[in-house]
Amino acid sequence: MNSLLPALSLSAYTGYWASVVFLGLAGILTIVPGLIHSFLPDGGAESIARLKLGKQRDVVIGTFRWAGATQIVWGLAMLAVAFRYPMLTPLFLLLILVERSLLVTRWWLLKPPGKSHHPPEHYASAVLLPVVALFLALSLLGRA
Repeated sequence: MNSLLPALSLSAYTGYWASVVFLGLAGILTIVPGLIHSFLPDGGAESIARLKLGKQRDVVIGTFRWAGATQIVWGLAMLAVAFRYPMLTPLFLLLILVERSLLVTRWWLLKPPGKSHHPPEHYASAVLLPVVALFLALSLLGRA
């Protein structure tokens, strides 16, 4: 009989377990803003990011809700890997590194001229890049 989740295989992961724990923490820290974006009345756009929404308020909040839904699902996938499929930890850390690299590039290097406002996520992503790279390296190293 087929099941939703294939059999558990802890022995297939040979990297450092700190990377798996980090991925689980990243999953939780991805779900929390997803819940905020999905369920806060303004999606966090005004109350947290301090954006001035103006006439496009509904569009911005709708975009935040869409982003929140994807964050929740992405975070749940990270938790599934951390708790059930640790052998996928290097792949997921690489995906996080690519995602955050693209975001940081857009927010900090390709920002529109004159734009100086940066919500908290912009700073968090910039700080997260080297941390994710470290845990990716640890996940790829074999344990002694």
